[in-house]
Amino acid sequence: MTQYSGIWPVAPTPFHPDGSVDYDGMSRVIDCMVDQGNDGICILANFSEQFLLTDEERRRLTEASLDHMAGRLPVIVTISHFSTEIAVARARHAKECGASILMMMPPYHGATMRGTADQTYEQFARVGDVGLPIMVQDAPLSGVDLPVPLLVRMAREIEMVKLFKIECAGAAAKLRALVAEGGDAIEGPFDGEEAITLLADLDAGATGTMTSAMIPELIKPILTHWATGDRAAATKAYARILPAVNHENRQCGFRAAKAAMMAGGVIASDFCRHPIPPLAPATRAMLLELLRPLDPIALNWGR
Repeated sequence: MTQYSGIWPVAPTPFHPDGSVDYDGMSRVIDCMVDQGNDGICILANFSEQFLLTDEERRRLTEASLDHMAGRLPVIVTISHFSTEIAVARARHAKECGASILMMMPPYHGATMRGTADQTYEQFARVGDVGLPIMVQDAPLSGVDLPVPLLVRMAREIEMVKLFKIECAGAAAKLRALVAEGGDAIEGPFDGEEAITLLADLDAGATGTMTSAMIPELIKPILTHWATGDRAAATKAYARILPAVNHENRQCGFRAAKAAMMAGGVIASDFCRHPIPPLAPATRAMLLELLRPLDPIALNWGR
């Protein structure tokens, strides 16, 4: 059994000021994230603004990102879609391009069209037939209830369902129950939410985390300390970064990593497509004020 672990942050999608995708900037994002020492990365996730991309842009980003990564790190490709046929097609394309893992939310479309437990199981089973490991993303955005018994059933009965990104409310309690009930079938219990609940989630059995690309090299030592049993060192390292993580989580969202990378010369613009508003100047200023003492790679990489 493979035990998936470490830090696998989400790559932001850079745009030019006119709103077009900056594919050269995407290559620089990938190079920066390799230099951050990550264990892998994820593309086309919610923090990549996947909901603002056209199908053609998704296709090009998948191909360009995996081609530029050239095997330096494993890549998770997000393929979520309400349509099972489209999710399967995205999974096949990701596999053809060299993806290592797929990530997907349960089927949903808006507030009222949500997959049932059976429909969710069936969609994951059909994507599993593509033959890549799958990370189940349990995120509030979908509004779909994914109770622990359903997740454990999927892990035991669908061969490719191996990883779980738990970022719902009360993530630590759900992770603890998932690990306890699923046992060896839960090969990759991860958390998300920018690591805002990381210590509690590690204590509950998480072996990995999917943060943003803002400061992953400063978060990775927390996991390393925890894995060696040094809770005091993990707590100290976490306390150092927590103000920045809190500001990201509560004030900025996915705009934080882009703001840091623009300030650090990784990308030329932190433009976000409408209807996403730009960061308020004061919010951006405080983010950079909190980041500078930490001296993260993203803030210096292109300088």
